[in-house]
Amino acid sequence: MRYLICLLLLLVSQLAAAQIQFPQVAQPAPVYSDEDKNWNVEPTTSVKRSNYHSSTPTSLPGGRVIKTSELKELLATNSQVVVVDVLDDKKRDTIPGANWLSGAGSGIFYGAEKARFATALEKLTAGDKNRPLVFLCLGSMCWLSYNASLRALEAGYKDVIWYRGGTDAWGEAKLPMKRADPFGW
Repeated sequence: MRYLICLLLLLVSQLAAAQIQFPQVAQPAPVYSDEDKNWNVEPTTSVKRSNYHSSTPTSLPGGRVIKTSELKELLATNSQVVVVDVLDDKKRDTIPGANWLSGAGSGIFYGAEKARFATALEKLTAGDKNRPLVFLCLGSMCWLSYNASLRALEAGYKDVIWYRGGTDAWGEAKLPMKRADPFGW
């Protein structure tokens, strides 16, 4: 039992070492568009396969959750962060610099889809699985970015960050938005 506990502590410390630190923001930090609302939805390690626009959990097993003020500061101070927007749509306004992988959070992924998604992430991160990845979609009532975050964790990425507030929170904070060009994947 002690061996198992020591092994678990070692694993947690190694994961923490691979993750970037979120910038300190003034407290209490403002919250936008229900990005911190708790609907008492249990976190899961399984992707949601339908009803994508419904209440989401407040945490992501194996990953982290970031709020608007933290993400704003993180993007201002760290050029290594890769932002991935996964909303399914024909046109999309998103966070400047975000890569738009429409459809990466929906549907059922089998071998071919998983490989295609992993290849897209490899291109975006230059093959660095320690590089921080931030996933977003509309907001805290959207499972697409949660699903994509789980898929990135499954693909072996070590610093997966879910921006639960999405573009709803970003827009409510009156931060700049930009028309997205789809990233071919």
